[in-house]
Amino acid sequence: MQNRSFSRRNLDFTLFEVLDVISLTKHEYFNAHDSETFCMALNSATDIAEKIMQPAYVDSDRNQPELLNGKVKVHDGVHQFFRAFADSGLLAAPFPFEYEGQQLPKTIFAGIDFITGSAHNSFVMFTDLIGGCVNLIVKYGTEEQKKLFIPNLLAGKWGGTMCLTEPQAGSSLSDIATIAYPQPDGTYKIKGQKVFISAGDHDITHNIIHLLLARIEGSPKGTKGISLFIVPKNKINEENASNDVTSMGIYHKMGQKATPAMHLGFGDNDHCIGYLLGEANNGLPQMFQMMNGARLGVGLGGIQIASAAYYASLKYANERLQGRRLNQKNNLNEPTAIIHHPDVRRMLLTQKSIVEGTLSFLLQCYQFLDLLKVAETPEEKQKYDSLLELLTPVAKTYGAEMGNFSVNQGLQVLGGYGYTEDFVLEQMARDVRIMSIYEGTTGIQSQALLGRQITRNNGVALLFWKETVMQAIEDSSAFEELLPSATLLLNELQRFEKITKHLLNIASKGDSEVFLADATLYMEYFGILNIAWQWLRMASVAQRAILNLNFIDDDKVFYEAKVHTMKFYYKYEFSKCAYLSSCLINESVLTVNKETFEPLI
Repeated sequence: MQNRSFSRRNLDFTLFEVLDVISLTKHEYFNAHDSETFCMALNSATDIAEKIMQPAYVDSDRNQPELLNGKVKVHDGVHQFFRAFADSGLLAAPFPFEYEGQQLPKTIFAGIDFITGSAHNSFVMFTDLIGGCVNLIVKYGTEEQKKLFIPNLLAGKWGGTMCLTEPQAGSSLSDIATIAYPQPDGTYKIKGQKVFISAGDHDITHNIIHLLLARIEGSPKGTKGISLFIVPKNKINEENASNDVTSMGIYHKMGQKATPAMHLGFGDNDHCIGYLLGEANNGLPQMFQMMNGARLGVGLGGIQIASAAYYASLKYANERLQGRRLNQKNNLNEPTAIIHHPDVRRMLLTQKSIVEGTLSFLLQCYQFLDLLKVAETPEEKQKYDSLLELLTPVAKTYGAEMGNFSVNQGLQVLGGYGYTEDFVLEQMARDVRIMSIYEGTTGIQSQALLGRQITRNNGVALLFWKETVMQAIEDSSAFEELLPSATLLLNELQRFEKITKHLLNIASKGDSEVFLADATLYMEYFGILNIAWQWLRMASVAQRAILNLNFIDDDKVFYEAKVHTMKFYYKYEFSKCAYLSSCLINESVLTVNKETFEPLI
């Protein structure tokens, strides 16, 4: 079997057959594109992934970035990827024509990210961060800031980061202590420290643009006193002159070692200049725009790695000869490939169902971003904005958590070999582990979902979501083969509604700790429902193609595998809803400290 990290056939199926991404080109903003331009972009990404990224995957893990004399040197492969990605036009592709972009739909660009990230999940962080920076400057920057920073970022001349976390604050951004001191010329002197800054320093570009959260001197405490600043590593008019941004240390991570995670100091010599981006004291809501995009990216990152792990373990299972089939235990028979053992097939199908189902869900979220961009009425805007607010934490969490689970299923397929550096699964297991921590841990995302997004605007997002899922149930119910699964999802939706009302009733009594105590279980429950929804959609498209004989060559096998994997997901993953719902409806309170006893932990 050929080495590969993703299925182009499956990606095309999801983009063009399930999501009908071509329909976006009917809108003026995207009408410069067609299926040919979409495929050209995907082909270009595939070429970079196969020729530059995959060959460097292991070596860049073994030879990680070094901090020498205050400067960080990264692997040569990062340089090659970064230059190729920028020169191909892909870095600028999703941005407007006025910034030399191609106005490529984010749904297609997410497909590009999936291709490149499955080849090397660490390299793509350098370019993804630039996209996030540009998005914020486009939305909140002055004309002068846009002209100065965007061309250099999108041409790959400058790198970009987001600087949020501080040593003493962690995820509690309301406690950040970095201070911005106003200067007579309208700039600010920045003083403070940031930690865990991905791609915070490197030798790829002449400059690095940090988007940094800080508190203007005299601003109120808490989240309302936080502002957002553009802070270059080097002075913008003198690129070799330091802007007093210091690389204080590089963290030695468990995985994703090709991307340096930096401890940065700002203004140690009182000469660090920053530029206010957007409104003063409104930095956190502005940064959350970048963080929401990054959260979708993190969910996608989990599935990128899970995809690569699936194909690595599938290749191994087809090649590894061990044991005999259970119905053929005669030792005189030749050993069989382990893919013929039912438990191995179960693990492989688990990986396949998670990777393909979650990819569809994530691409659906990106399509909502595109539809929000071209929405023509306030009602449409509200619908897609509400769906994105509701589903972003779910997409991030399910992709991260189940990506991790899926990779470990792959490692299990390899057995003892999977635990060694001789096979790539060991590295993937290390790389994927960070995803449930990036951009807000699973616990934080879960509390945001149940505590804010479910109740936002009187629960309108959940109504929009239910309407969308019900359409998929109605479509699939037309096929006898899919009707049992459609019925299961319909029944589970009704139970989910009852449990949501039960939890909101607890919230109405004012006990937030009890209300949110099992938010992670609620998140897992809702995540399974969303992937089940996507599998029903994919199975409907596949079943229609089978019945209409709308396929060529090996497509029949492909479509039949879709229906088979949908049934597998409903048996082995969807059935977990019964357990989760029983826990959520159970009113025993076992994790909240009522201060009447010392917790036994």
